[in-house]
Amino acid sequence: MTASWRFSTLADRHRALGSKLEDWSGMGTAWTYDKDADEEYIAIRTKAGLMDVSGLKKVHITGPHASHLIDLATTRDVEKIYPGKSAYACMLNEAGKFTDDCILYRTGPNAWMVVHGSGTGHEELQRAAMGRDVSLRFDDNLHDLSLQGPIAVDYLTKHVPGIRDLNYFHHMQTRLFGFPVMISRTGYTGERGYEIFCRGQDAGTIWDTILDEGKSAGIIPCRFTTLDMLRVESYLLFYPYDNSQKYPFDNEGPGDTLWELGLDFTVSPGKTGFRGAEEHYRLKGKERFKIFGVLLQGKEPADEGAPVYRDGKKVGVVTCAMYSPLVKKSMGIARLDVDCAVQGTRLEIRNKSGAISATAEPLPFDDPKKTKRTAKG
Repeated sequence: MTASWRFSTLADRHRALGSKLEDWSGMGTAWTYDKDADEEYIAIRTKAGLMDVSGLKKVHITGPHASHLIDLATTRDVEKIYPGKSAYACMLNEAGKFTDDCILYRTGPNAWMVVHGSGTGHEELQRAAMGRDVSLRFDDNLHDLSLQGPIAVDYLTKHVPGIRDLNYFHHMQTRLFGFPVMISRTGYTGERGYEIFCRGQDAGTIWDTILDEGKSAGIIPCRFTTLDMLRVESYLLFYPYDNSQKYPFDNEGPGDTLWELGLDFTVSPGKTGFRGAEEHYRLKGKERFKIFGVLLQGKEPADEGAPVYRDGKKVGVVTCAMYSPLVKKSMGIARLDVDCAVQGTRLEIRNKSGAISATAEPLPFDDPKKTKRTAKG
């Protein structure tokens, strides 16, 4: 973790579980534990798991021009987001290409929190803030503990009044074990789950208490990289691992359109004026590839970066893959030529160990109607 300059107060707990705290987005993050990742994947799909996702970057934006800044920098119509509501959004450059994704949390009339990953989200926000009556504050004391899985709500109900009434992509200011927290009904697993934003000095007690009290119900600690298994099934992209920053085109700089990534839904209908808007709309129908699913024969998962062929011609690359011990299928996210991103197209994945037959399949593989993550009550 030589590149790390940000630190989770849970670092010693991750080390005790076997993590070497590999770097992600400048923070030592638990990529590995001394146990089988399948156990964690099954826990989140069937019970619940607790992850430290504090490596996500949290930026508070306040002031009279806060909403205008977010309107300029992101793809969402901010006037549709009221205090207590959040929205998934993207940020683009002037060429209309994706630079980062984020969740926008409106915490008051002139107050927002933007949570983003390892792209240039902070720089995009700073650019939009120039010359405006607004304050940006990066907050690494705010930790993010993600409790995900079907029994997460049952556990939290014992401690947080009204948690069952919290709708998908909404958040509440409350207390947990006596500590001030913001709980958001969001996550990166495809399951019904919650993100608990807490102070760094409280994170250890909250982490320990949830795992101690929830152990008998099957709640276990989960490493950050278990998300790779979950996101493949749930069509959740991870910058830059699914992007041209990692898989560049010949003679082209990095950058993908929202049409190519399948993220065009993050643009509020009719919205203009955000950075890259004109190019975004102009590039519709000019896709060079499509993000699509691949379903492999057998149990062997595709290698990360494995080339995809059709009739002897390279037509794409697998960006992330997994074998599900629950549904007994091997599947992956791929960047495919547009004419191959059609359900049932016969493909060949060329792993280092040999070729595997596959078919193109639409994403997500799991819960395509999102009934789990949006369930009420």
